[in-house]
Amino acid sequence: MPQFGDSKGEYRGGVYRDDAALKAWLTKRPTEAALEPDLPIIDPHHHFWDMPHRGHYLLPELLADIGSGHNIVSTVFLECRAMYRKDGPREMAALGEVEFVTGIAAMSASGGYGPCRVAEGIVGGGDLTVGARVRELLEAEVQAAGGRLRGLRHGVAWDGHESVGKYASRVVPPHLVLDPKFREGFAQLAPLGLSFESWQYHPQLPDAVDLARSFPGTTIILNHVGGILGVGPYNGDREEILATWRKDINDLAKCPNVYCKLGGLGMVSVGFDFHERDMPPTSEDLAAAWRPYIEGCIEAFGVDRCMFESNFPPDKQSGGYTELWNAFKRITSGASAAEKKALYSGTAGKVYRLTVP
Repeated sequence: MPQFGDSKGEYRGGVYRDDAALKAWLTKRPTEAALEPDLPIIDPHHHFWDMPHRGHYLLPELLADIGSGHNIVSTVFLECRAMYRKDGPREMAALGEVEFVTGIAAMSASGGYGPCRVAEGIVGGGDLTVGARVRELLEAEVQAAGGRLRGLRHGVAWDGHESVGKYASRVVPPHLVLDPKFREGFAQLAPLGLSFESWQYHPQLPDAVDLARSFPGTTIILNHVGGILGVGPYNGDREEILATWRKDINDLAKCPNVYCKLGGLGMVSVGFDFHERDMPPTSEDLAAAWRPYIEGCIEAFGVDRCMFESNFPPDKQSGGYTELWNAFKRITSGASAAEKKALYSGTAGKVYRLTVP
């Protein structure tokens, strides 16, 4: 099994299409016209990688996606353990990813790749279980990012069922955020002005509540509406899971230091069957499936603490970039202009300190 400093071995189990198969599948249905094409969007969650087991998603691939009709004005890169340093101390390996993405951000900032400010914000990785020693890595990442570093993600998604484990992107013990050493490392974030990206599965949300209450001065961004599982033992219990999830989401929303990302529902682990269909879904299909989770989060957190995300390329397994944002816009069709501004750019701009249109 891969360890934290190892960028290999992720996405086990053959549950994801490779790049060629995914492209062939997506082209079976013509790309939809973008709804509300002038609405400015900050995409606060996407990845870059180039790995045999994950595929190839770099600046040209992102530009092709964001250039398909929606008005994407800025983006935030989220750690995915790409381009970790091969040599040197294991605890500093994650610095390589920040250096890699900073280079892409500099390319975008040149203006030669279109108007979108790609990776205007960067969320790096690092191992918080080393405790206070993580400060050295964080300070190095702040310097390497050239003013773009906004936070850290140490994914803690864990489930004890083997049928779920094949979807996991890293190996962690249960209840990691309750570990004293993890919390010692976590305590280094706020003094450096860094936030924490909370990536766990929905049964772990009570742990996230405990963490948020224990560190009220640290901004926490909940990834992917809390990490809904719909595979393995969670398959077929969607209504029961939805009720439990709502309770935990409402508890988490009582913590004013927590913000919520609306997305990640296209991942295979969520349990919708879109990736198994012969034809890619329409935005109407996606909106119908995703609406209870999106609306549940907005009701709990409010628009000023919610932001839509693409989570590309993982969510690409369930459909195209244009269709994803069309689905979000269908769900929010009744929202006011002020509410839409918050959901699509304002909250992300505030949390990540970006240029808000």
